[in-house]
Amino acid sequence: MAWDLLVDRTDLARTSLVEVPEPVAGPGEALLRVDRVGLTANNATYAVFGDAMRYWDFFPAPAGTGRVPLWGFATVVASSSPLAEVGQQVYGYLPSSSHLVVTPGRGPAFRDIAPHRAELAAVYNSYLPAVVADAHDGDLQLLYRPLFGTAFLLADLIASSDLFGATQVVFSSASSKTAYCTAALLRGTGRLVGLTSPGNLAFVEGLGVYDETRAYDDVASLAAAPTSYVDLAGSAPLRSAVHHHLGDLLVHSAVVGATQFEAGTGERLPGAPPTFFFAPDRIVVRTADWGPDGFRDRYDAAWSGALPSLDSWVDVVAHSGAEALQSLWPRVLSGDVAPREGHVVSL
Repeated sequence: MAWDLLVDRTDLARTSLVEVPEPVAGPGEALLRVDRVGLTANNATYAVFGDAMRYWDFFPAPAGTGRVPLWGFATVVASSSPLAEVGQQVYGYLPSSSHLVVTPGRGPAFRDIAPHRAELAAVYNSYLPAVVADAHDGDLQLLYRPLFGTAFLLADLIASSDLFGATQVVFSSASSKTAYCTAALLRGTGRLVGLTSPGNLAFVEGLGVYDETRAYDDVASLAAAPTSYVDLAGSAPLRSAVHHHLGDLLVHSAVVGATQFEAGTGERLPGAPPTFFFAPDRIVVRTADWGPDGFRDRYDAAWSGALPSLDSWVDVVAHSGAEALQSLWPRVLSGDVAPREGHVVSL
């Protein structure tokens, strides 16, 4: 059957799995069947910032609900477009649904030029050829590639800005894939400090990418040195603690993700004001600097260099079926997933 997994936008943990008629591809359109997706804290970020960053707009849903954006593999099962051949397999941005109708335009495989996506961030509209060496390589792409893209862009911004004058970079949610990939890419540029929950200390220390690892309740022991703060937890109390401890020594503060997002109180924090890092904006900058081919070459080189480490840092956990996706979502949303676990769902 065809189905949609719908999330209540006022209570993201509340979901409904709804049977729907199989979509039909119209003139110039193609129908994708969603085959396999990864589910990480990155998807929780899309939901938390769904309204503010327009992530819900990519895949329209009934009023008050949303279809969570996922990265995964899909197969073209019907097409009236010469740019999408039946049987073609692609990798890209997909909804929490069994199917997706796209309007293919020219791209590496194709890009969706449907009118409702025209004003949204272009990086999410491209569908790439699904080229993987084997199933395990495909799992690593599902779990890491979108996160690694953010890490690559974030590390580039920090490194090319000479750490914003900092001598240390402090990461919250240091056990998250985006955090430790960014740290791995920044090795050798300054002292890297990971903040994490007490239960994840051993895992974070074992990664070997941070010079120092501390629990969240140990913020007061952070060295009094010029600091760039990379906030992937989104915890307002933690952000406040870091800012108040370091004061004017906090020279840069970037809010990147929302593994445990909490709204701030509106207080004026000491040190550099928190700014939201939006990876698609950085893509625009670096594509202008390097050209599309130059950007792709630099990213591919970074990905290839990191792949052996990425493989050693994750245990793939396989699931099957829409019900498994539905039951897994509240766990990922609440952060109830061990840092070594990487969840992949075949649909």
